[in-house]
Amino acid sequence: MGRIEDVFTLPPDLPAPLDDGAAAHLTGSAVAPVVLTATSGDAVNLAGLQGRTIVYCYPRTGLPDQDPPAGWDQIPGARGCTPQSCAFRDQHDEFRTLRVHVFGLSVQDTEYQREAAARLHLPFPLLSDERFEFASAMRLPMFEIASMRLLKRLTLVIRDGVVEHVFYPVFPPDRNAQEVLHWLAGRLGDEARA
Repeated sequence: MGRIEDVFTLPPDLPAPLDDGAAAHLTGSAVAPVVLTATSGDAVNLAGLQGRTIVYCYPRTGLPDQDPPAGWDQIPGARGCTPQSCAFRDQHDEFRTLRVHVFGLSVQDTEYQREAAARLHLPFPLLSDERFEFASAMRLPMFEIASMRLLKRLTLVIRDGVVEHVFYPVFPPDRNAQEVLHWLAGRLGDEARA
């Protein structure tokens, strides 16, 4: 085994992902009524939630005692799931103040996600799409590595069951939470003036 990676730190030379248009269809689309298992034990249907919901979709969280798949850092946008989750954790009070729900979503199973949620002290649930039902219904961008099919990193802003905005590509991932909060502040300001 090679050197164990620091899952909390982003290497300075990560390749930035380019917008390949794979998420262009999402803005304005109805959210698929797929029930997903949350690390909280709840069954969550994102289509039925009222108000604004942030769903950051990520490829996979790594384990501190395991190296990522070979070539992981060379895939634009793959590295950074743990720093992204920690950023949403650290900004969670601000999302709560805005009355915005936050979820992380990956295709990892719920047990794997529970370990990550506990280790990272996440104050919001992670959702498992291990059967790819949500990803397929929404036609979310995916990639493959080491016999795994994974979500490309993107963040959905959902309002009353409709995708209001999409952040794609997301880079760097550790700044995504702040980017989303900045967008929300502008949007809420526009709504207050309307």
